[in-house]
Amino acid sequence: MKPVIYITIAAGLLAACSQEPAQTLQSQGDIVTEFAPDDLPGPVQAAVSAAMPDMTVQEVLRKERDERVYFDVEGERADGSEIELDILYADGVAEVVEIQRDLAWSDVPATVREAAQSAGAGEPVRIIESVQTDGSIIYELFAEGQPSDPAMEVKTSDGQVEVLAERWPH
Repeated sequence: MKPVIYITIAAGLLAACSQEPAQTLQSQGDIVTEFAPDDLPGPVQAAVSAAMPDMTVQEVLRKERDERVYFDVEGERADGSEIELDILYADGVAEVVEIQRDLAWSDVPATVREAAQSAGAGEPVRIIESVQTDGSIIYELFAEGQPSDPAMEVKTSDGQVEVLAERWPH
C-alpha cells in the first residue's frame, strides 16, 4: 500500500472513533447535546434494549438538568409508532424513568380532560403521555405558542386524577 492510503484509512478510523457530540445547545436552563445513536453509553443502550426491544433509535439528546443527566432517546417501534424513552444516567447506571408518546386530545382519558378543563386549560395543541416507572401517568399539556414547557401537567395514579402545581421532576 502507498502512504496516501494509510493516511486515508487512519483519518477514517479517527473520524469513526470520535465520540464528539453533534451540537450542544442551551434550553430553559438545560444543557442539551445531540448524540448519534451509535454513541450512546453502553448502559443507556442496554436500558433501551431492555425497555423497548423492538425500537429503532432515530435521535438522541443528552440533557443536563438540575444536576441530573438524562438521555432522551427517540425512535420508532416495529409497528411504526413513535416513542421516546427518558433515561436517567448517574454513576454509570441507566434507568428508564419515563416512556413517552404523543396523543390526540380525544385519546386522553375523559377524567384527565375534565380535570384540565376544570383547572382552566383550553384544548392543548400537543399532549405527551409519560408513563412512569411506578405505573402513574403524567399528561403534559402544551398551549399554543409555548412549545418548550407544558402549560399544565395532570397525573393519574391508582384511579386518582390530580392537576400538578409543580412541574414533574423528570
